[in-house]
This record gives sequence, structure tokens and C-alpha cells, in this order.
Amino acid sequence: SNPCLPLPVLQAAHCQMIKDLSACLLGQSLRVDCRYENKTSNPLTYEFSITKDNRKHVIHSTISVSENVYRSRANVTMHKNLVCLYLQSFSTSDEGVYMCELKATNDYTGNQIKNITVIKDKLEKCAGFSLLIQNTSWLLLLLLSLPLLQAVDFVSL
Repeated sequence: SNPCLPLPVLQAAHCQMIKDLSACLLGQSLRVDCRYENKTSNPLTYEFSITKDNRKHVIHSTISVSENVYRSRANVTMHKNLVCLYLQSFSTSDEGVYMCELKATNDYTGNQIKNITVIKDKLEKCAGFSLLIQNTSWLLLLLLSLPLLQAVDFVSL
């Protein structure tokens, strides 16, 4: 078979499209939201990096090795259609072009990449119950919201 032939349309439909990349301040942390359209159930790999002074620094990644200076300050949460990077103690020295790169396992359409320029003075505060999230682990938050969800279900009956 000729590897240069275009892939069947069906294959291309599996591509992971990054829809939106946004950044906001969560207390002293930077939060970068990488929203995507999930077209496959294959496992998703990601990479968050920053380019400053024409050099790329990997902050948090399942694709390659992240740099020590960022690794200790960064963590990532994955939700349905959203990969979130949190970078603690965000300062002006962390300003630069942030990149989100997503790749689905066995997806031949290549990696999806989107950039956003992050400048501390221009960042808005994250909306929602951000303070609660900051001081509470996700698991505790989930446990707290479970009875609520059940109560809502009960009311709708």
C-alpha cells in the first residue's frame, strides 16, 4: 500500500480538535484550559509547554519529559473535553507563549496544537467557585457534590 495516499475520511474523523485555549488567574496560580472536541474514545496524551526567549520549556506532559523547574509547581487535571494545567506561584517570569498539544493514541491525524500568550497584568481571575477548588482537593469536591446530585435527581422525580 502507498503510504502517501490520503487516509480514508473515516480515519480523519477521529481527529482530536482543540477548540479553545484560555488562561486565567486562580489565586497565586495560573490556570490554562485546553478545551477539545472528543471524537475518539482512545486515551489522550497531552503536553503543556511555554516558549520564552525563543526556547521551548515543557511544563507538564505525558508525551515528553517536563523540566524540573516547572514539574514541582505544575499539575494537570483531565475532564470530559477539557485538560487543565495549574501552575503554582505564577509570576512575571512565567510570562510567555503557552502551548497545549493533544494527541490521541493510534490517531494518525497528527498532534493538535494551540497557543496563547500569557501576560500577568492582562490575565483575568478565573470564574466560578475557584477559591473552593483551590483549598479543596478534587476528590473531596466530588464527594461533596454527590449528595447534591442525588438530591436533585430525587426532586426531579
